[in-house]
Amino acid sequence: MDTTLRDPLIGHVLDGRYRVESRIAVGGMATVYRALDTRLDRVLALKVMHPSLVGDGSFVDRFIREAKSAARLAHPNVVGVFDQGSDGGYVYLAMEYVEGCTLRDVLRERGALQPRAALDVLEPVLAALGAAHLAGLVHRDVKPENVLIGDDGRVKVADFGLVRAVGQQTSASTGSVMGTVSYLAPEQIEHGTADARADVYACGVVLYEMLTGAKPHAGGTPAQVLYQHLQEDVPAPSAAVPGLAAALDALVARSAARDPGLRPADAVELLAEVRAVRQSLTDGQLDALPPAATGAGASAGAEDPTTVLPRRAPGTGGAAGGAAPEHTSVLPAPAVPPGEPPAPAGAGTGRRRTGPFRGAGPRSRRSVPALVAAVLLVLGGVLGVWYVNSGQFTRTPGVIDLTEAEAKRVVEEAGLEWRIAREHSDTVERGRVASSDPGRGERIRTNGTVTLTVSEGPERVEVPDVAGEALADARRLIKEAGLEPGMVTREFSRDVERGSVVRTDPGAGSARRPGTAVALTVSKGARIEVPDVTGMPEGAARQRLTEAGLTAETAPERVFSGEEAGTVARQSPGEGSVAAEGDTVTLTVSKGPDMVAVPDVEGMGEEEARAALEEAGFEVRVRRVFFTGTVFDQSVRGGERAPRGSTITVWVR
Repeated sequence: MDTTLRDPLIGHVLDGRYRVESRIAVGGMATVYRALDTRLDRVLALKVMHPSLVGDGSFVDRFIREAKSAARLAHPNVVGVFDQGSDGGYVYLAMEYVEGCTLRDVLRERGALQPRAALDVLEPVLAALGAAHLAGLVHRDVKPENVLIGDDGRVKVADFGLVRAVGQQTSASTGSVMGTVSYLAPEQIEHGTADARADVYACGVVLYEMLTGAKPHAGGTPAQVLYQHLQEDVPAPSAAVPGLAAALDALVARSAARDPGLRPADAVELLAEVRAVRQSLTDGQLDALPPAATGAGASAGAEDPTTVLPRRAPGTGGAAGGAAPEHTSVLPAPAVPPGEPPAPAGAGTGRRRTGPFRGAGPRSRRSVPALVAAVLLVLGGVLGVWYVNSGQFTRTPGVIDLTEAEAKRVVEEAGLEWRIAREHSDTVERGRVASSDPGRGERIRTNGTVTLTVSEGPERVEVPDVAGEALADARRLIKEAGLEPGMVTREFSRDVERGSVVRTDPGAGSARRPGTAVALTVSKGARIEVPDVTGMPEGAARQRLTEAGLTAETAPERVFSGEEAGTVARQSPGEGSVAAEGDTVTLTVSKGPDMVAVPDVEGMGEEEARAALEEAGFEVRVRRVFFTGTVFDQSVRGGERAPRGSTITVWVR
C-alpha cells in the first residue's frame, strides 16, 4: 500500500497557502513534501517538523535557524528558504523545490564516479559552503543526503538545520555529538565543537566516497566508526580504485586530515585547491572509468536516516512502478494480394473465396452493411473533431485576483455568462476573485457560464472569554469556537481559584483564523510561604498547615531523630519554601532518638578513643588537662546509652 495515502497532510492546505501534493522524503525530525504555493502559483518543497517534536524548543529553534541561515546566504548552490511559519500543530519551512535526486541516490545506483564527475559535484558544494564560511557559518552535517542534483544538472546544498555561527558552542548538550557519524571530524567527536575545517573534513570524506563508491570507515556500530575517525587516517582512494591520479589521493589526504591544522582553512581555500588539481589532471585521468558498481550497497549506511520515497518520472502517470501510460496503437493492416479488395472492417479470419468468383456471392453482400457502418463511424468521428475544434468552444479568460466588477467585465467581453459564488480566503483580498470554474485556459462552450468565486477575506473567529473557567471547560469552549487549545502555563493568583483560567493568549475577543492555537494561563492558587512545623506534635503541625491553606500528609515510615517521639522530624517542602494554595506538605514523624551503647574509652589514647566513639555514631569533643594524651574521663560512662549523633566529651591528660 502506498504510505502517502495515510498521510493526513496530503491534500491539506497548510497555513491557508501551501497545498500539500505528495511526500518526497521522511527523516528523523521532519517530512519533506512537494507542495503548491497557491498565492504565487509555484511548486516548492515543504519541510514539516514531526508534530511530536513541536513541543521541544530545541528542535523548533533548529528549524528557525535553518530558515534564517539559508535566507542569509542567498547563494545559487544553496537550497533557498522562502518562508517559515506554523499552522496549529505543524511547524514548517517553505523551500526551493529541486527536481532531481540526491548524491546518495547517485552513489547507490552507480557506485564510484569518474574523477571528472566527482569534481563537478564537489566544486558547487564547496562554493555553497564557502559562502557560508565567509558569512561566519558552519554547516556541520555535510553528507551525500544533503547534496541535491537537479535534473538540469545544478548542484545545491540543503539542510542548514545544524548550522552554527563560528565561535558559538556547537554541541547541543554535554556528551552529545551533532552530525552524521560517517562524516564527523575528529574534533567534533572528541570535543563536540566545530569550525569551517569540520565541513572541509566532511567534504574530503564525501570526495573519497564519490571516487571509490564506499565510505572510508566502516563498522558494525556507530561507535566503531567514530573510533576509526579518531585513530585512523582516511585511506588513499587509489588503494580501493587502482589507477586514480596521485593528485586525487593528496587532495583527499589534505582535506580529510585528522589534525584540523593540516586541512585547508575553509571551503574557499579547498575550492581553489580542487580547481588547481583539476587543471593538473589529463583528460585520461579525469575520465578514468571506475570499477562497475563499486560499493553501491556500502554507500547507503545505516546512520543515514532520511528515507527517500520513490518519485514518479516526469510525464508518467500514477501506475505502480512508474510505468508509462498505455496509449492506443495503430497496427499495420495485412498486405492485400494484387487485385483483391481489402477485407471489410470486422471480418473474421475465415478462408477467402478463390477462382473467378472472388468477391461475389452472399458473403460479399453481407459485408456491405458492415462497411457502410464503418464509414459512418469514421465520418462521425471526423465531424466530432471538427465540432470540438470549431467555433462552438472557447477558452476561459484569466480572472484570478481581479475585482468582482473587473472579472465580470472580462468574462462578458469573452462572450460568456458569469455566476458569483463567495467564500473565505486567507490569501486573496476581500472582493477579488479567488478562483474560477472552469479555470483559466480551460475549454468552455461559447455560450457557457463561468462561476466566479469571490473572496470574502480571511475567515476569522473570536477567541472566547474563558477567564475563571475550569481548564477542561475552557478547552471545550475554545474548540467549540473553532480554535485549538494550546500550551498551558501556571502562575500564582489570589483572585482566581486554583485550576481555573487566569487569561488566554490571544486575549478574549481577538479575531483569529480557525484552528489557531490559544495558550492558557491557569491559576495555581494564592502564593503561600510554607511555615516551619518541625518539632511540633503531629496533630498540631497538621492544624498549622491547614490554617495556612496547605494540605498535610504524613509519610508512612517514622525515623529516629533528635526530636521527641511523635513530633515532626522533618517536612517537605521545608520552611520558607513557596507553595500554592492547596499544595501538599509531607510530614515525617520522629520515633525519638536512636539510643546506642557508649564505648568505654578511659585509658585509651586520644586518637583511639575518638575513633571508637565516632564508629559508634557519636560526635567527640576533647578537653585536655595535661599533655600525655591518655583519656582519664568521659561525659557518659562506658556501657550507658545515649542518642546516636549526640556529643560525648572526653578528658585527656
